[in-house]
Amino acid sequence: MTVHRMFVPIAVTLALMPATAQGQRSADAIPRVDAVFAQWNATTAPGCTVAASENGRTLLERAYGMADLEHDSRNTPGTIIEAGSVSKQFTSAAIVLLALDGKLSLEDDVRKYVPEVPDYGKTITIRHMMTHTSGLRDWGSVAGITGWPRGRRAHTHADVLDIVSRQSALNFEPGHEYSYSNTGYNLLAVIVDRVSGMPFAEFSKQRLFQPAGMTDTQWRDDFTRIVKGRAVGYGPRLGGWAIDMPFENVHGNGGLLTTVADLLRWTEHLESGALFGPAFKEMMHRRGVTNAGDTIGYASGLGIGSYRGVPEVSHGGATAGYRAFLTRYPEQKLAIALLCNTGNANPAALAHQVADVLLGDRAPEPVRAQPQGGGRGGAPAQAYTPGPAELSAFAGEYYSADAEVTLNVVVEGNRLVALRRPDRRFPLAPVAAGRFDSQLGGIRFIRDDSGNVTQLSVSQSRVYDMRFDRVRR
Repeated sequence: MTVHRMFVPIAVTLALMPATAQGQRSADAIPRVDAVFAQWNATTAPGCTVAASENGRTLLERAYGMADLEHDSRNTPGTIIEAGSVSKQFTSAAIVLLALDGKLSLEDDVRKYVPEVPDYGKTITIRHMMTHTSGLRDWGSVAGITGWPRGRRAHTHADVLDIVSRQSALNFEPGHEYSYSNTGYNLLAVIVDRVSGMPFAEFSKQRLFQPAGMTDTQWRDDFTRIVKGRAVGYGPRLGGWAIDMPFENVHGNGGLLTTVADLLRWTEHLESGALFGPAFKEMMHRRGVTNAGDTIGYASGLGIGSYRGVPEVSHGGATAGYRAFLTRYPEQKLAIALLCNTGNANPAALAHQVADVLLGDRAPEPVRAQPQGGGRGGAPAQAYTPGPAELSAFAGEYYSADAEVTLNVVVEGNRLVALRRPDRRFPLAPVAAGRFDSQLGGIRFIRDDSGNVTQLSVSQSRVYDMRFDRVRR
């Protein structure tokens, strides 16, 4: 029988904190916060670090689980963990500083600085990329269609530019809608390189991290570099754990190596505007607007919304086996930073449970109940079963120059299967006439005016309508 050795999580509170209501709230909150993370309070699993502050003063810092299972190293509040897409606000911040320096405008065409982006006949602005309204396909999703998803190849910004340069279409006209795309944020990092005349990582260090006192923060611009105190990322596997690290050098979309304390320092500066100025604060929090005039809930790497009836500024992150969430409640002067090195953590849910403890009755809406399972109701979808002749009509070899990959669609028994070199098989489940579901995404076969199948289209959440031309029947 396996014995799970438990330990008391490391916790730090300010030793000099006076016995005020704030200090008492911190003491009362600690056991309740510990209960939130009880699942990861073990020496046999990875876990999380969490910290909270009020009015810029630390309320609590806690750590749970292991930083390195191979070497029996525990997480501590100072453990360095990758922040996933929480990183995006720092990339936006670098761009905003260059705008305030007069080096660029947020309304500039991206092609002014990155001519590798194809000319689609519509201007893609820097602001479009900052607010995910550019229409640019997500390069990682394209790489996944190709057969080299993130984590399987050491992608660099040169790879990103190469993929971007080959895309024959956008997901939609720039400004038409919001659609999350890492591509825009990698291009923003490239713009900082080219406009500032120094590597994006160095610019960030000099202009953001050092001024904000973020001494334990850096970009993962070289995944082979040794980083003292970094936690290994893990994902669950067959009742145990497997290493799940982001072996890639792309950054700006993610890739920030940091601590919960540094994230609290940052978000306090971002909220106060004292360090970088009121214009910086306003530009960072300005929400995107669509062509139709609709204001979206996304600003410059920041989600602007509410939780339990109080305003909230937040962002989550997930890269490989790392999870993160950084949130603040301006009216309550409360901020919470969460970093986990376990891929099965739900960072938003965990951070909000901590927020429930610390907000208490200062939030007008009650704690939300977790949704329960159950049927969706409604009439079942009409079954679609293509016959042998229709299946045969779809079979063939299809090639996409955008993804530089060939899919061979073959009939196996009474179903279609898409084959991709060297050994991937994607069964196509019929949905409607000419439409199928698969692990690649939604598949749609396209016919010409004569009724002949000439193309195959793949659609995912971040890649709309990627066309494959039929090159062989």
